[in-house]
Amino acid sequence: MITHPIPPVFDKDSRVLILGSFPSVKSREEGFFYGHPQNRFWKVTSSIFSENTPVTIGDKKSFLLRNHIALWDVIGSCEIDGSSDSSIRNVTVNDITVILESADIKAIYLNGRKAYQLYQKYLLPMIRRDGICLPSTSPANASWSLERLSEAWKTIKL
Repeated sequence: MITHPIPPVFDKDSRVLILGSFPSVKSREEGFFYGHPQNRFWKVTSSIFSENTPVTIGDKKSFLLRNHIALWDVIGSCEIDGSSDSSIRNVTVNDITVILESADIKAIYLNGRKAYQLYQKYLLPMIRRDGICLPSTSPANASWSLERLSEAWKTIKL
């Protein structure tokens, strides 16, 4: 069983909540979300807000908060083979109410189909707020170009 090692990023001004499934091996090693250099999360989100792609963890946190984005994952702990979402089993979820109770979240977005499925199964019955599935920024979602991802993700800019 692996426990999620990265705390959520949010503050009282967060308006959008983006949830992934569970951090990749690379993200767990780096100690922050979307740490794999081939994951396009930071390129996509920074392009939407017309900013330079943040590089350091501090820059990434500042970017998120400046743009009113809360970021976490659906899963709090699970068994997983490497970084493969399809291998996820024995799930416990993160308590996202800690974010929902302290910020005026207008929309909840899920980064990829697996995060969306997990959200629908575990969190929706508890919090009763619909989530919107966005195409995954993972390098495994190679059929989506950076431009196409950015177009789909524009919806996060409220």
